[in-house]
Amino acid sequence: MSGHSKWANIKRRKAAVDAQKGRIFTRLTREIIVAARQGGGNPESNMRLKTAIEKARAANLPVENIQRAIARGTGELEGVNYEELVYEGFGPGGVAVIVDAMTDNRNRTTADVRHIFQKHGGSLGETGSVAWMFDRKGVITVNAEAAKVSEDDMILVAADAGAEDVSLEDGVFEITTDATDLEKVRAALEKQGIPVESAEVTRVPKTTVSLSGEAAEKVLRLADALEEHDDVQEVFMNADIQENG
Repeated sequence: MSGHSKWANIKRRKAAVDAQKGRIFTRLTREIIVAARQGGGNPESNMRLKTAIEKARAANLPVENIQRAIARGTGELEGVNYEELVYEGFGPGGVAVIVDAMTDNRNRTTADVRHIFQKHGGSLGETGSVAWMFDRKGVITVNAEAAKVSEDDMILVAADAGAEDVSLEDGVFEITTDATDLEKVRAALEKQGIPVESAEVTRVPKTTVSLSGEAAEKVLRLADALEEHDDVQEVFMNADIQENG
């Protein structure tokens, strides 16, 4: 899981920058709209919506914006009809890349994503070309200082709740679960008084490609370019970035 942890740490730092630039508000709003459209406007019965709202609150998205996004998703308010798209491809060094997007114009977004891959030394692949390299997993993050528990105690609590793996890096516990066990493990942690920073179902690479130096920089430039696109929600890679390389 080390490769995922390093990439996750990089993504957390990038998310902080995105928040400063206001990009994250647009992405969170779209996620709430789509989640509400697919599963209804009640977060207690719609886990995807519940997660989206929690992420929105953590990013300080105003309550009225959240409520408006839910209303648009359920059809109470008129709004743009977003379509979910998944792109698969390869980046520099043979790194596998998955891009989750939401768009109101499939042709435009597909052309843009293909251009970004080509410009940064990658290539857009066919559906299924890299998805098999990733597992759908639940990932919970906990600030180690706020948790006030040792790594051994965290491992015991998480394992008893059914977690698959626990790692500690850069002051953050990352707990991996089967996708179906995410809420059960989160509830168990919170019952023990351990504050959860984030909890979501995500894509975790089965194996990673180790990169450093110029190769790592090229991959990160591709990730930056993809994430800067307005229609892109998330970027996943199986890159094991050696930050000291």
